[in-house]
Amino acid sequence: MRIFVTGATGFVGSAIVRELMASGHQVLGLARSDTGASALTAMGAEVHRGALDDLESLRNGARKADAVIHTAFNHDFSKFLENCAEDRRAIEAMGAVLEGSARPMLVTSGFGSLAPGRLAIEADRTPTGFPRLSEAAAIAVAARGVRASTVRQAASTHGEGDHGFVPHLIAIAREKGVAAYVGDGANRWPGVHRRDAARLYRLALEQGVEDGPYHAVADDAVPFKAIAEVIGRRLGVPVVSRTHEEAAAHFGWIARFAAMDMPASSARTQSALGWKPEQPGLLADLDQDNYFA
Repeated sequence: MRIFVTGATGFVGSAIVRELMASGHQVLGLARSDTGASALTAMGAEVHRGALDDLESLRNGARKADAVIHTAFNHDFSKFLENCAEDRRAIEAMGAVLEGSARPMLVTSGFGSLAPGRLAIEADRTPTGFPRLSEAAAIAVAARGVRASTVRQAASTHGEGDHGFVPHLIAIAREKGVAAYVGDGANRWPGVHRRDAARLYRLALEQGVEDGPYHAVADDAVPFKAIAEVIGRRLGVPVVSRTHEEAAAHFGWIARFAAMDMPASSARTQSALGWKPEQPGLLADLDQDNYFA
């Protein structure tokens, strides 16, 4: 297949590009800069110039492809609601091109408050009012006849080159001189290595997206305190608790996520796709020099 990938130069997207090409697929990768275009060319992918806010460039990319994988998202949390709306428009634009065809589309979402306090499963549906609109947009285009579904990414999609939540936690621990957790630190995060996640996207496209949403989850429930303990040991700083009232001052914009309890299962995903995570788990991967270089 020739697959149009948005976010193709990103942490997860670049792993997807390599996974697809290693399995014999062609990749048309979205690039908004010369640097991104050069990175895609170096990977052996075809470059499609454009951006998330350039809807015509997204439509043209989808027109040229047999399938679409949408991983791009602007993670500037200072304008999160605007970015969620941009994401919805991008999905709708690409979905409109795919209507009336059998060409599949996978979009990317997360867990957040999907199932607070319990293990989230694939059958759970995003609650009304959930700010990220990726999954709702995928459901809307699927209702118009598009073979669209969602991959829900774990809170920590980790691996070498990670620039997500965990590196931010490490930076905060360095700055503050302590590795902190909120309350008793028993709140749980799901985790997955980016190479395992990339393989899941490929399998979903090859086997049919109809069994989604899929959970890109290898570790169901890693206690947040355990993450802080690895960070504290590697940095040689104390591991301490912060109250919910103190969390905002300590963690800044990540405070809400640091307190979230969002365990998640991938049992149905693994059964449907024959997908088995093979890479190191979150705590083992975090306990490597590259996270603390």
